[in-house]
Amino acid sequence: MYKVRSITLEDAAPYLDLCRRLDDETSFMLYEPGERTTTVDEQRQQIESILKTDNQMIFVAETGDQLVGHLQAIGGRFQRNRRMVYLVVGIVQEFSGKRIGTALFRAMEDWARKIGAHRLELTVMTHNTAAIALYRKMGFQIEGTTRDTLCIDGKYVDEYMMAKLI
Repeated sequence: MYKVRSITLEDAAPYLDLCRRLDDETSFMLYEPGERTTTVDEQRQQIESILKTDNQMIFVAETGDQLVGHLQAIGGRFQRNRRMVYLVVGIVQEFSGKRIGTALFRAMEDWARKIGAHRLELTVMTHNTAAIALYRKMGFQIEGTTRDTLCIDGKYVDEYMMAKLI
């Protein structure tokens, strides 16, 4: 069984481990294996900054004593875009298909409504069919395609821009 909750400062090391594990096991995340150079202290500072900002949050999914998924929600920094929240989500492959993504999105959306967010947006590689299915299930729509945005294993890939208004 798993639990979804907001991140805490004590999660800095396990959260960094989770992000590095995701970097290593999937090409769907932004970082390549070994590219993330963040230290635990830097991660703790980033978490502290996020927790002090009213339109930013990280939600984590944990099972036992390990983190197995996360959803980062970063609101706009300026008055004109502060009600827009950009999302980044990752779930350890071993735990995909267990409704963790759905639970992370529900927790995030409850939070987003409480802070007065209006627009949730994310990008996803056009060939990441499992993620696209989750996002559609959660009410996101494809708004467009950005071409050749990422270079993975020497090949350019397109991304969908997806969004949901709440």
